[in-house]
Amino acid sequence: MLAPPLIEMVLDYCWKRAHTLDMESSAARRQKIVCEQASPQDRRDPQVRRRMSGPAIRAFFNIGAAWQLHAEEQRALLGWPAASTFFKYKAGHVSTLPYDMLMRISLVLGIYKDLHILYSEPDLANRWVRLPNSNPIFGGQPALALMIEGGIDGLYHVRRLLDGRRGGWN
Repeated sequence: MLAPPLIEMVLDYCWKRAHTLDMESSAARRQKIVCEQASPQDRRDPQVRRRMSGPAIRAFFNIGAAWQLHAEEQRALLGWPAASTFFKYKAGHVSTLPYDMLMRISLVLGIYKDLHILYSEPDLANRWVRLPNSNPIFGGQPALALMIEGGIDGLYHVRRLLDGRRGGWN
């Protein structure tokens, strides 16, 4: 349900963060990119995952920086890859990410997007994951605690809550 728009979200996020001296050539490069959507049958295809992996992990690390996540928190959100693998990804050496990790990144991207739609102040949107939350699903803890301790289910809970708050559109 969340994976098809993953590549669009990743590219959209990466382009919004890219700044060059020659913005016209940057705009020209953006126009050349054709966003493809992976069908449910293709999502597990290693070639499709390979094309999505680089942009996905770069977007994840950009969000991690915006949320001021420590390495261990980032590893937890990714599903606890080995420390050496994680730091290899951080250094830009990414081949094909596992399907589960791409799903987790897709959820994190959706949470980030939802927060920036719900909160017009970017600083608040980025701090929200660390703020204590009175919603019963969080038990007074920050959303990040549920996202880490709850694994992929915790990520889904936070994503669904935020989707509901913003009206549920894509």
